[in-house]
Amino acid sequence: MLAVSSCCSAQWYDPGKVNKKADEIYALAYEDAQEQKYEAAIAKINKAIELEPRYVDAFLSRAGIYANLKKYDSSVIDFEKSFQLDPVYTTTYLLPYSISLAGLGRFQKALDAVNRFLQYDKLNSQSIRAGNYRKSVYEFALAYEKKHPDNNYVFTPINLGDSVNSIALEYYPSLTIDGKKLIFTRRVSGDEDFYETDLKDGKWNLAQPLGGKVNTNLNEGAQNISQDGEWIIFTGCNYPEGQGSCDLYISYKTKQGWSEAENLGPMVNTDYWESSPSFSPDKRDIYFSSDQPGGYGGKDIWVTHRNGKGKWGRPENLGSQVNTSGDESCSFMYADNQTLFFNSNGHKGYGMTDLFFSKKLNDSTWGEAENLGYPVNTIDEEGSLVVAADGKTAYYASDKSDGKGGLDLYSFQLREDIQPPKTLWVRGQVYDAKTRAGLPSSVELTDIISRQLISKVQTDEDGNYLTTLPVGKDYAFNVNRKGYLFFSENYNLNGPAIDSLFTANIPLQPIEAGAAIILKNIFFDSKQTALKPESMVELNKVIQLMTENPQLKILISGYTDNVGKPADNALLSNGRALAVISYLLASRKIARERLQSKGMGAAQPIADNATEQGKALNRRTELSVISN
Repeated sequence: MLAVSSCCSAQWYDPGKVNKKADEIYALAYEDAQEQKYEAAIAKINKAIELEPRYVDAFLSRAGIYANLKKYDSSVIDFEKSFQLDPVYTTTYLLPYSISLAGLGRFQKALDAVNRFLQYDKLNSQSIRAGNYRKSVYEFALAYEKKHPDNNYVFTPINLGDSVNSIALEYYPSLTIDGKKLIFTRRVSGDEDFYETDLKDGKWNLAQPLGGKVNTNLNEGAQNISQDGEWIIFTGCNYPEGQGSCDLYISYKTKQGWSEAENLGPMVNTDYWESSPSFSPDKRDIYFSSDQPGGYGGKDIWVTHRNGKGKWGRPENLGSQVNTSGDESCSFMYADNQTLFFNSNGHKGYGMTDLFFSKKLNDSTWGEAENLGYPVNTIDEEGSLVVAADGKTAYYASDKSDGKGGLDLYSFQLREDIQPPKTLWVRGQVYDAKTRAGLPSSVELTDIISRQLISKVQTDEDGNYLTTLPVGKDYAFNVNRKGYLFFSENYNLNGPAIDSLFTANIPLQPIEAGAAIILKNIFFDSKQTALKPESMVELNKVIQLMTENPQLKILISGYTDNVGKPADNALLSNGRALAVISYLLASRKIARERLQSKGMGAAQPIADNATEQGKALNRRTELSVISN
């Protein structure tokens, strides 16, 4: 914005005494700036300054134009030159100067400048309010910097290159769990469509429109692909069958490409605005932004849950830790199913819309929203952001100076203290142990310490599944299907980092006499028979199995390795089997005559006792079917 001259006392600079030719050129520059022809305006101002080297208004105006172009370093230089020429005449420009300083991350200097601005005794009430607002922003930035020191962090966004970015606008990236497929929105001549690109040998290949029927002559935007790459949820505006101005739509991957989009229906979509959706990793939840009634402000983040019949329920507001009296949008649920990224102009931040994250504490409670900090957040608007499963690599859209045209997609590394946990994943097929036929089943991942269900994935019709495994916890992994014994596995990810994914093809045993499973999540301390608390998740699965099959009778068998005396091992294994029986009886849901136990000692080893790993496998608890 061009400077508007003002008269102050004790000044030497007089706009009326400026070189006439310079003043005429400056007036033309003003017209260019009004029409946002900034480069032309700068060229004319440069000529005016050549004719009048002490032209304070010209320096101030060029500083304002550079600020509009986000060239804050050039803006600061011009502001400081104008202050040097006449510190009195330029006093009121200390406020925009402070904003340009903040644009460079120089928050202490920005605070000093705005404090000097607020000391000026001729400010009107609007200027005082603006100054105090900026002062609070800079104080927040300095406090954040003090709380989150990281002198080694370097913010270096990398443009994804010509194969992804073009002279058109690219924005709203989303990734599959393996980080090898990127879906984004591209806007060409006002029309939005979805494009995809695949990562091959460390490079993104040439982006292509999504195949199938999801792209139309209508506007599709703000999309999110499920972690397994099978579903896309997106925003469709002004569709003929829409409930309101913008609704949520879903499309499914088929052999013929992406299916025709389906409106999520009146249970989710309203007469109001619904947008920027994101799947949970298990596809049981959709997070989205809406201005429907019942929220905390303009636009809030809501969640809808998918029930056992595949229907989406009435949305629930995420509450006051996430939502504010301002606007919250662009939600992204990370692969751990616990960390929600979003943007907001209502939480404390750097001046406009910032990026935040909040951690899920339980099914209905969220932790305090945390600002991602400078330089990810700036004094300008921040949009959507997604984070790859490594917990480090983030993707977002920006209009940086090295862009191909307008908004481009970039990647960068998150600062270490705001990285969510690295997340691995398990994929495979569930099948009948006898017929080898694929089985549609439920795959559950539970934190064995907190007993919180982390994810619950439904396989496809052929039994194929993918579920995520956040590093840093120990998990009970169970697969369930009616008429079959459940499958049990334990993933200990609380130790050294693991880089590989897991492939687990899972045979389910039909419930019949002689069928047996190892209960991988029953735990005892060494030489003890008391059940550890971590066993409760698995024991409750056994209770569920017995409840759903009221005629079922089972045998619980305890086994040890070959260390120690046989008599001691027999006693220990028998005591452990009895401990399981006692827990099942204590539930008051299972009759005593349906339960038997036996201590097998070191008999029937399933691995070599010559190794520690083999011994660990031999120390086990088994469930076998007596009759059903």
